Amino acid sequence: MGNIKCIKTPKIILVPYPAQGHVTPMLKLASAFVDPGFEPVMVTPEFIHRRIISDIDPKSKISCISIEDGLEMDTPRDFFALEKAMETTMPFHLEDLVRKFNEHGDVVACMVVDLLASWAIEVGHRRGVPVAGFWPAMLATYQLISAIPDMVRTGLISETGSPQHPGPLYFLPNQPLLSTEDLPWLIGTPASRNARFKFWTRTLDRSRKLSWLLVSSFPKECIGDDKPQNGALLENSASQPLIFEVGTLSKHPLVKNPSFWEEDMSCLQWLDNQKPSSVLYISFGSWVSPIGDGKVKKLALTLEAMGQPFIWVLGPTWQGGLPVGYIERVSEQGKVVSWAPQLKVLQHQAVMCYLTHCGWNSTMEAIQCQKCLLCYPVAGDQFVNCAYITENWRIGVKINGFGEKEVEQGLRRVMEDREMKDKLTRLHEITLGEEASIVMMSNLTAFVDEFKQQTVGYPVKLSM
Repeated sequence: MGNIKCIKTPKIILVPYPAQGHVTPMLKLASAFVDPGFEPVMVTPEFIHRRIISDIDPKSKISCISIEDGLEMDTPRDFFALEKAMETTMPFHLEDLVRKFNEHGDVVACMVVDLLASWAIEVGHRRGVPVAGFWPAMLATYQLISAIPDMVRTGLISETGSPQHPGPLYFLPNQPLLSTEDLPWLIGTPASRNARFKFWTRTLDRSRKLSWLLVSSFPKECIGDDKPQNGALLENSASQPLIFEVGTLSKHPLVKNPSFWEEDMSCLQWLDNQKPSSVLYISFGSWVSPIGDGKVKKLALTLEAMGQPFIWVLGPTWQGGLPVGYIERVSEQGKVVSWAPQLKVLQHQAVMCYLTHCGWNSTMEAIQCQKCLLCYPVAGDQFVNCAYITENWRIGVKINGFGEKEVEQGLRRVMEDREMKDKLTRLHEITLGEEASIVMMSNLTAFVDEFKQQTVGYPVKLSM
């Protein structure tokens, strides 16, 4: 018998932005590439690698490889430290990894790069690997970023991203009312805002070189009543990649939702002892500092005065904003934890509502668990998400503060609105139902067919 040539499984390298809200959807996307015959390779800095490797069963066929970020162990991995690492250190190590794959006869069929890790787009192009972008949020927020040149051209914002005058902002048909004050780079001091705007413009410039973009969104995200528009619709004249909406793809059964922090499982035992639909779940996410000591104290006292049962996810640093002796004082009424198994908490029958910052992953998990939302956006894309939640989808209510009257009224509106619950059921079916899953997998198949056509000498015929 002649020699049988062993054809290696083609690899897809996935590069997430190194934060919880980006790694989780990228892992779900990675799991969707297994059945079609790829070996997904998650590439992350070492501090992320350590946190996710235990959540991935070796049988899942997903590989995890760490690369250096050049930061000292005790350096805080904040936005600006990570940006420097991504621009100066990580490109060299990723390029070296791709080169080593090639030397060992491995085929890198494609790279999928989180747009916030846009540095990796240029690495792929230098190595001659097809590159697709990944946007781990709703399509509307990507369209907002891609409208930056038109916002500058029309004078809505300055060359440094500062709003020139408050007013309505329209960049999609049938979108909810947005303001130039809701732009995602308007965080912190003027210098910080300017630096973040440069980050976004650089991201946009690099994304123009992409042929494809996978979006963690669903085709009917803009459902809602047509609204009369009091401002001009931006043209989004920047060149656009071919967009594939892949939603919240079902993850591989051997891949857990990775958690960067230890989950306090006692939440679930505590919920078991509460009445159905009685508990307010509160979490302001993992990345942006939540709300400040003053507002932490205000919300704490409001919950205590209301006698409202609650579970509150609050990191150790921010627990310092709680009144002295608060956790002990409300131990029978509520539970404060550093981190919670969020999906399991939201699935619990005792939880009635979710007070949230409106991060995209949290929004989709609330829809998955069919829990209405009390919205307090903090930064980034959260204002856009909040507008869709409250105005287009009408599955939540926005509050502007944590006073007793505001929280009570918000909760009452959410719990007494039967139409809101019906809309939530409908949105759940649109985004996570059987038909939606078929559409999302079809979109992923179309993407695979697209990049295969651009890969010379593709080693195997794949089918989804």
